[in-house]
Amino acid sequence: MGEVKPAKVENYSTGTDANTIFVDGERVLCFHGPLIYEAKVLKTKPDATPVEYYIHYAGWSKNWDEWVPESRVLKYNDDNVKRRQELARQCGERSKKDNKKGSAKAKKMEQMRNESRASTPSKDSNTSQSTASSIPTSSAGPGSKSDAGSTGITTPNSTGTTTTSRAHRKSTQSTASTARPGSDVAEKALVSTTTPSTPTTDPAPCVESEEAYASKVEVKIKIPDELKHYLTDDWYAVVREHKLLELPAKVTVQQISEQYLAHKKSVKSTSASKEVAINDVLDGIVEYFNVMLGSQLLYKFERTQYADVMQKHPDTPLSELYGSFHLLRLFVRLGSMLSYSALDQQSMQNLLAHLQDFLKFLVKNSAIFFSMSNFINVDPEYVRNAQ
Repeated sequence: MGEVKPAKVENYSTGTDANTIFVDGERVLCFHGPLIYEAKVLKTKPDATPVEYYIHYAGWSKNWDEWVPESRVLKYNDDNVKRRQELARQCGERSKKDNKKGSAKAKKMEQMRNESRASTPSKDSNTSQSTASSIPTSSAGPGSKSDAGSTGITTPNSTGTTTTSRAHRKSTQSTASTARPGSDVAEKALVSTTTPSTPTTDPAPCVESEEAYASKVEVKIKIPDELKHYLTDDWYAVVREHKLLELPAKVTVQQISEQYLAHKKSVKSTSASKEVAINDVLDGIVEYFNVMLGSQLLYKFERTQYADVMQKHPDTPLSELYGSFHLLRLFVRLGSMLSYSALDQQSMQNLLAHLQDFLKFLVKNSAIFFSMSNFINVDPEYVRNAQ
């Protein structure tokens, strides 16, 4: 588990209020993501709506202590313990099944590449610019919210340069909306903010070696403590309560990006060159969002809604339809994507500094951007079709 600071605690009671189901010090079970963990109640907010408990997960660092709504807490009894074990078993079976599928697919892809290389004249072998990589799916304890697997990212095409201005973004949307995550559309936008424009002449390898994969530096984007519970609330609302975020969002990803840029422009210490860098980073975030949303940032229950949105707004960038909760999901995935970029250490540090500053902006405006009132109930027919 990553090193994070515990959330600030205030306005809590001793947990003996008549309105609360659980008391301080009580051994409980608590949902975190799709699994149930053994936990302990530390403090209580009986006046909150709904009632909230400050939970410590048994066996985990206190850095993962967090406030959770009463609906996520279960009594510690035989029935709930069995429920916990059953969920863990089902999750383990799905993981094994996914790994087998991934392994079979990787072998098939490797066979296809070998056949392709065997039928290609050797004198043309240096003209190939395609890249393929496979990243194993990892699982985590409390803090792991998404149900999609990590995907590798290709290196920028070495035959040309990239334009990432806001005016250009609209024209590239049709390409971004249909490209697979892992294509160079999004990476060019973000990576070009910190890498030289001189194209490389070395051809990209067809298959990444095990040594090259092992040498990749893991890029970690720290989600601020103040935003983590929104990820959990988001998961619970969609997966458990079968709610959807209202679309188009009241505040879209595009609007958040523009508000952040306006905020940075108002700061006296923001120079012209820094403003250009910020603008390019925002372009990259938006392009990544447009490319990754459809296959990596949605829960299964949201896919029917996504199909309807694509049909009703075929020419509208997804960043102008979806909002803050989906944007926050992007930052959970973004680190693994950046691990496959061509940035040197200094460029990566500069980029991460920009991204962390953007997350701080989300924290500062969280009351505006992250409202649970943005989740709406759906009719029974949608629930049946989505399952």
